[in-house]
Amino acid sequence: MFLILVFIAMINSCAVNLHEKKDDTKSEESELNIVIPTAGNSWVMNGGDYTPLNIITSEGIRNWTNSNHTIRTFFYLEKGGQVSLSIRAKVNTGNSKIEVTFQNNSQNIVLTGSDFRDTQLGDFFIEGSGYYFIDINGLEKDGTTYADLDAILLGADVDSAKFIKDDLYFGRRGPSVHLNFSMPEGVNQVEWFYSEIEIPENQDVIGSYFMANGFGEGYFGIQVNSSTERRILFSIWSPFQTDDPSEIPDEDKIKLLKKGAGVTTGEFGNEGSGGQSYKVFNWKTEVKYGFLLGAKPTGNGDTDYIAYFHDPQMNEWNLIAQFRRPKTNTYLKNLYSFLENFIPYQGVFERKGLYGNQWVYDSKEWHELFKAKFTADNTARKKNRLDYSGGIEGNGFYLKNCGFTNDKVMIDSRFERTKLNQAPIIDFGMLE
Repeated sequence: MFLILVFIAMINSCAVNLHEKKDDTKSEESELNIVIPTAGNSWVMNGGDYTPLNIITSEGIRNWTNSNHTIRTFFYLEKGGQVSLSIRAKVNTGNSKIEVTFQNNSQNIVLTGSDFRDTQLGDFFIEGSGYYFIDINGLEKDGTTYADLDAILLGADVDSAKFIKDDLYFGRRGPSVHLNFSMPEGVNQVEWFYSEIEIPENQDVIGSYFMANGFGEGYFGIQVNSSTERRILFSIWSPFQTDDPSEIPDEDKIKLLKKGAGVTTGEFGNEGSGGQSYKVFNWKTEVKYGFLLGAKPTGNGDTDYIAYFHDPQMNEWNLIAQFRRPKTNTYLKNLYSFLENFIPYQGVFERKGLYGNQWVYDSKEWHELFKAKFTADNTARKKNRLDYSGGIEGNGFYLKNCGFTNDKVMIDSRFERTKLNQAPIIDFGMLE
């Protein structure tokens, strides 16, 4: 006899009334109207940490052999009400016993059959909106694997349920969020862009790119590349649009003019292509770092860009690199900052950055940037992921994403931080 239980876990402290349901018959095909694929919406959790295994495939959960691995599947409901839940699974050999958990309540279910079938988990009532998750653990198995899990099936208002439906790579990476800065009236021909970033404690998640100084042709910020490596990254897109740098004609390639000590340079691809520079640097949380970006047309149809990084412990500006972009005649425009996760299996963890003290220099004087528009990428706009926010914190802005949090901020919201009226003191003549 199957022990059939409805469960669902909500990330926020929303109340859930769970109704246990028992049935002596074998599983039957359910008629639930929402199919949530495990392929895009599940993560393997292990003691709070994700292990990048081959369990999650484009087809769903496969090769699941380890009893220590918890399969966690997320979805979002925009309103409360009555819902029904099933799981679509099969076993390759004999029977498997799995444990289904809601918060501290667990129930065991026996799966059987080598064809995919839907096992009902029950009916329940939820009282509020937000992200929910289902945890599944393997207990016993006759074969080498516990089960192949294809989907969670949900009976609810179709328009209420949100989850990753397509673009699984970007969906698993999570939503990217941006601050688009408003230029003060009358300011043009911006030669320099200055800003600061501070990452709060425990928000320096692997896979994070905290981009400080973005502009029409490139970006400049800090990354967490692994548990042992962090970088300062500065990149310029080529005017030739391609994701493969080998396709860029010589006349459209980004040219390196100079670079700082310990800086690695080369090309990048996959999300546009161009010239890239980075310096391995063990930046810390709760430290405010400075970013200075310059741009100026050469007068010959090209533009030169240069990036400097300021570590308060060193109290000096360090050159990252200077690049020349061909077929470009511009000063700095379209200034922004962003936060993204670039490792799909890290999209289950939230991260946050504090962005502040933004200024531009127009060859005569500094002008403070204190107004910004909050935007997000297509993953957020399509509602594949709703775990994003941004706005004002203290005297600056913040950006936050991933982690299946429930503090969503409306896209295209506008924010105005406190004016600091303290322009950066930089001797441009002393820059290397």
